[in-house]
Order: sequence, then C-alpha cells, then structure tokens
Amino acid sequence: MTQLSTRPGTVSKFAPLVFTAMDTLIAVQSHTRISPDTALGIEEAFAEREQRFSLHRDSEARQVARHELPLDATSAEFRATYWAAVDWGARTDGAFTPHHPAGHIDLFGIVKALAIQEAGDLLTAAGHQDWLINAGGDLWRHGRAPVGEAWTQNLLDPAHRPALLEQYAPHARRAIASAGGRDRGEHVWRRFGDATYRQVSVAADDIVAADVLATAILAGGESTLELALAHWDIDVFATGRDGRSWVTPSTRAA
Repeated sequence: MTQLSTRPGTVSKFAPLVFTAMDTLIAVQSHTRISPDTALGIEEAFAEREQRFSLHRDSEARQVARHELPLDATSAEFRATYWAAVDWGARTDGAFTPHHPAGHIDLFGIVKALAIQEAGDLLTAAGHQDWLINAGGDLWRHGRAPVGEAWTQNLLDPAHRPALLEQYAPHARRAIASAGGRDRGEHVWRRFGDATYRQVSVAADDIVAADVLATAILAGGESTLELALAHWDIDVFATGRDGRSWVTPSTRAA
C-alpha cells in the first residue's frame, strides 16, 4: 500500500480538496486555488463512475452482473470502459481481466484510475500547473511540489503495517499505484493460481497503466512482472508471500 507524506517545515499555501469516493479518501493538492467549479467537476468524476460501475449500488454494472441488462444495451461509457479493460487483458496475456471468476463483469479494476485521470485533466484544463491527486494511496501528479516540500510515497509492509518497507520519490514518474495487501486486493483474481506476491506497486507515466499493471502483476506473478518490464517503461516494487522483495533500481527514493 502507498501512503502520501510531505516533509515537515512548510505549509502549502492552499488547503487540499478532500472528499470520500469509491470507499477511499481522495486528496487533491495544487499550488494555486482550486475553484468551486473545478472542485465540483473532480468530485463528479469519481461520483458518477461509482454510481455507474459499483456492484454494491443499484447501478448499470449491477444490472449487467445480474444479466438484467445485456452489454450491447449499456451506455457508451460503460462499453468504452469494458473494451478498454478487455484491451488491457490482451496486452497482459490475460493477467488483468474484467471478467470475475463467478461469471460477471467487474470493471472496478480500472474505473478508479480513469477517475483519477479525468480529475487531472480537469485541473490542467483549469490552468493548474503543479498538482497532486492522492486516491487511497494511488498518486497522479503534474509539475513539482511546493518549494521546501517533497511529494513522496511510503510503501507499507502489508503483513506488518504500519511498518515502512520503502519510500518512493516520483522524480521521473507521474504516477504510482498499488495492488494487494490486506485491503487492496478485492478486485484481483489470481487467474493463473499464482500467489507469489502479497503486494505490488508500479510507478509509470500514466495512472491507468500504473494501476492496471500493478493488478496484473499481482494476479499473474513473476511471468507477468517480466512481461510488464519488457513492454512498459515502469518501476516496480513487489513484496512476496515468502518475504522476498523485487525492486527496480529507480524505485528507491533519491
């Protein structure tokens, strides 16, 4: 699991936008004030996807899961999200999949990352140059932290929280996402029966890629880790159920 921290000694000029969505805390920081309209748009990016894709609500996704609504009768957004997830499945040799073993479609493995991505697009469109979105430990940034501060991610030991395994400073990467741990694996199905990893964190230049590949590596094990490193420019920190760890060189904080 990742956890945001900033080095002490300074205080950001503007308070972050903080709200709860998708059963997690969302915090948005910017060097400049976030307008009410932009804040509302960011909150709606999460709320609307939660309403459409949550299997715990009277949602479109739940109707599909219950076979009350055929896929070809769903909204354009639902179909686009589904086919994006299917495409990621093909690119990861099936390690990532929107198809639950119980036989229904579950798109929450990609939905939160898409909401984070849209929130970032809204900030950029509103003229924000330096911002950070922290959605339950999955981070997406643009620009730099305020002078005197550092945006870092604490990678926590999933077996002995809150013990710190590693600290990552995203100097080169814009995103980091994690899968696994005690409360991060609810949408991960170990498709190949692989139980190598307890937790996987992926840093990339794209929040969707980071989130999807973390899930895929957790589900697919070492073969998927090798595939991901061969095909994507990413950094990976993984902890194994046997106590081993896998760290790409630039994953460590500078």
